[in-house]
Amino acid sequence: MALKTFVKISNVNNLSDARYCSGMYVNLMGFSLEEHSEHYVSPVEFKEITDWLSGLEYVAEFSLTHPDQILQTLTTYEGFTWIQVEEKHHLQLLENSGYGLIYRFTLRSKSDWEEILSFSRSLGEQQIVLNLESDTNQELQQEEIDSLRALAKNCEVLLGFGFDSETIGELLDATGVKGISMKGGHEIRPGIKDFDELADILEALELED
Repeated sequence: MALKTFVKISNVNNLSDARYCSGMYVNLMGFSLEEHSEHYVSPVEFKEITDWLSGLEYVAEFSLTHPDQILQTLTTYEGFTWIQVEEKHHLQLLENSGYGLIYRFTLRSKSDWEEILSFSRSLGEQQIVLNLESDTNQELQQEEIDSLRALAKNCEVLLGFGFDSETIGELLDATGVKGISMKGGHEIRPGIKDFDELADILEALELED
């Protein structure tokens, strides 16, 4: 079994999410390593989860943490090959860290499209993946699809909004993005979780044997 496109899952903090997504052959699995985050995963928890997994790569996810502290934090974990940050100036400081880099950018207004389009060429030149998200999950309009197509020509884009299980295939074809990103979340109780939306999209992306 395989998926039709590249998939990253963020905010993983429990074994239910992790084992399900691993079984669906997602490519990247992200864990928050900031202790103030509601999705924080400690070194012990990370090892307990990933000992059950194989065949995918792990992303250390940060928002405001300084790169020096990021690299210090990563010395207490084993297995990460990617770092995701949200501060543009942190990318340069991590450029020679030996990790793959992902820049998470959240669209909040129309002007943000112009900002990320102007920065996307630099991301492509530095081989940094763009994880593009939005404050809303509304259906994408043609103007936004055109902008995504332009972004995808400049750098590798993981789209984190504007799709569901029925529209994802058509949207991937229309934009040319590298893939998608989705979020995990908290279990209802240990071992029990509502996978409905995430599962519907992953199943829609399954390639037939």
